[in-house]
Amino acid sequence: MLLAPLLINGEDRWASDGGRFERRNPFCDSVATRAAAATTQDMHDAIAAAARAFPAWSSAGPGARRGALLRAAEALAAREDEIVAAMAQETGATAAWARSNLALGVDMLRDAALLTTQVGGRIIPSDRPGTTALALRTPVGVVAGIAPWNAPVALAVRAMAIPLACGNTVVLKASELCPATHRLVGDALKAADLGPGVVNVVSNAPADADRVVEALVAHPAVRRVNFTGSTRVGRLVAEVAARYLKPVVLELGGKAPLIVLDDADLDEAVKAAAFGAFMNQGQICMATERIVADAAIADAFVDKLAAKAEALVAGDPGAGKTPLGTMISLDASQRLDGLLRDAVLKGARLAAGGAIRGTLVDAIVLDHVTPSMRIYDEESFGPVIGVIRVHGVDEAVRVANDTEYGLSAAVFGRDIGRALSVAQRIESGICHVNAATVHDEAQMPFGGVKASGYGRLGGEAGIHEFTDLRWVTFTGRPGDYPL
Repeated sequence: MLLAPLLINGEDRWASDGGRFERRNPFCDSVATRAAAATTQDMHDAIAAAARAFPAWSSAGPGARRGALLRAAEALAAREDEIVAAMAQETGATAAWARSNLALGVDMLRDAALLTTQVGGRIIPSDRPGTTALALRTPVGVVAGIAPWNAPVALAVRAMAIPLACGNTVVLKASELCPATHRLVGDALKAADLGPGVVNVVSNAPADADRVVEALVAHPAVRRVNFTGSTRVGRLVAEVAARYLKPVVLELGGKAPLIVLDDADLDEAVKAAAFGAFMNQGQICMATERIVADAAIADAFVDKLAAKAEALVAGDPGAGKTPLGTMISLDASQRLDGLLRDAVLKGARLAAGGAIRGTLVDAIVLDHVTPSMRIYDEESFGPVIGVIRVHGVDEAVRVANDTEYGLSAAVFGRDIGRALSVAQRIESGICHVNAATVHDEAQMPFGGVKASGYGRLGGEAGIHEFTDLRWVTFTGRPGDYPL
């Protein structure tokens, strides 16, 4: 069993009232983790520690911050075995997903280290003689990060790395579903010796989530909120933040389309679709949820995709013998079962998979999905992909955009110019031509449109989100005022 105390002011401690909660293994239902259940007072203590640490950290030179973040990257990489085991126990993730998640987190820390010298500004010409005007990017103070369970290492790092590079301090609210994994990320930053209070990690019991998040967002020392998670919860976080006039970066859900044009390389499209739909059991915000296939190639494509999916079976992630692990919970797999039953009842054809064994769900392909089915609109967040047949490019674009979401998308076609023109018509923050919808790089401006959120994370875009732009002037001439 894993233990996950709070990390406040550089020290391990349990909740002030002694409260703890348990996270159970989604495969076997044994206790995976016993974690601290933070009180409102604990949250205030973490924020106060971050606020005290802010003056020294923000005034440290870029070289000092760069060195600390590089040390953190090495410390995180050294925890590979612990993180693989923790993710299997807490989230049902396979070792392959855990290692790729860890690698991206390490890259994010290294990229953030390079950004420490890019937090600058520029000179703006002034109409006042003898005056020099500057636009300066300056750290904001304490940043609240709220990270999810599905890609726990990379998304916890993303909540902290660029804010830290910009000179801010951080309080990370760990997910109730993977408190030990998030605490391991905190341990790596602690080992890098950033200083007491620069990074704090708090966990809370599921029943206390609303109260703890309100305390975190409402605190006057918190100047930015960074949330990654579902659109439903993101709306609630944004509403709370709006009451306190706090800027928020929201990275939310998705219903990513993959358009297969009539001239696509079907084998490549199948590989990308299978990876995008079924990696981590489809529990990725960028997951390929919809195949928008031209009718001219749809039959051949579905046959190839179904054959691929039949080999993608789920099993115990700790044993490491199957390509898929478990769904995050029994509720999640039961909800998926409801979506499948609704689709089949309304005319969809089950081309592959469909058996659900507790939290184990093999890869599923549904053909002939239509707008009358729940799965057409609802984010499944499971290992299922729906095929929607269309006639021509214009209908493909219309169907791809027929969703409230707009995070990631993909287009497959041999005519690159044509495929690129289709990609430019899709309403999404991210679109890949001849590649999977699931792809992330530390330096890229990651984020969505519509109900997939707003703001961008990664690279220079992250600097914009986690700094204030200040106008500063200086002059050596006497003032000339009309009063």
